[in-house]
Amino acid sequence: MTPSCHFVWKATGHRPGNNEVTSTASSHPLGDLIDLVKYPLNRPESRDYWASVMAARNQLGVDGCAVINDFVHPQGVTALNQEIVSQKHTTHFSNQAMNPYFHFEHNPHFSDDHPMNTFLERSSGFIPGDSWDPYGPMSQIFRAPEMVAFVAACLEISELHCYADPLAGLTSNILDPGQLFTWHFDTNDFAVTVLVQQADSGGLFEYAPQIRSAKTEGFDRISKILDGGRHEVKTLDLRPGDLQIFQGRHSLHRVSRVSAESCSRHAAIYAYTEKPGVVGRVERTTQLFGRVLPEHLEAERERVRSDKLVD
Repeated sequence: MTPSCHFVWKATGHRPGNNEVTSTASSHPLGDLIDLVKYPLNRPESRDYWASVMAARNQLGVDGCAVINDFVHPQGVTALNQEIVSQKHTTHFSNQAMNPYFHFEHNPHFSDDHPMNTFLERSSGFIPGDSWDPYGPMSQIFRAPEMVAFVAACLEISELHCYADPLAGLTSNILDPGQLFTWHFDTNDFAVTVLVQQADSGGLFEYAPQIRSAKTEGFDRISKILDGGRHEVKTLDLRPGDLQIFQGRHSLHRVSRVSAESCSRHAAIYAYTEKPGVVGRVERTTQLFGRVLPEHLEAERERVRSDKLVD
């Protein structure tokens, strides 16, 4: 049975009391993976814990992106990468031309140079969620109540759950030499990732912060970036072990091409949702993993979107 994964916190200013998790970094299971001295997820009442949370909140408030350096320590990075490499044979790779909304066909309602009809190469792959050992290092971080609580605190979210999608909840994005993940928006409000293996050259995370909102699509600004404009683009120098919390539904983003002479780029992706039981769309799931499961078909019949932004 897969471990459960949820966190409920009814007041965003609440700080857990001393009767909650207070084990030391050396004895806590997450200490084998996460630097609990620097980021004491096991001591949520501590000053260092809240310093990390507030630093992340400040970054998110600026442009919807927080980077927590060296969150996973070197031994943890090695353990994560070993598991990713062991399951890399299950990766679904795809080489497709898509627009920023994961559409692949020309839309006659828009001009040929509109973002809806601008198709760029995506050539990366994903290891699906049903590839992982439920008690391995990837799952251990993803499902740890302390991890879920920390992410919720950083995002100032009162209730958070592991994404229930059996394929997309816990994944690894793989970019082999010569591959890239082109400009796109996420369907979920935020993403949580750890860079596990850095490319020798290329494979950089780039983003245009808050380029659209629930009220406007921002098509003109998006067009400039798709045409090569760099005015609104930021580039992150992520290192193995860095935790990134990113609000990608409103920020256009990509991972640039990995050099042909480079090693592969590996990233762990931990997906969480504010509501329990959320499952991804059939179309997007098929694009990313090459298949769907009965859970996706059932969820599609019941789906309701909270905004009208293009997916």
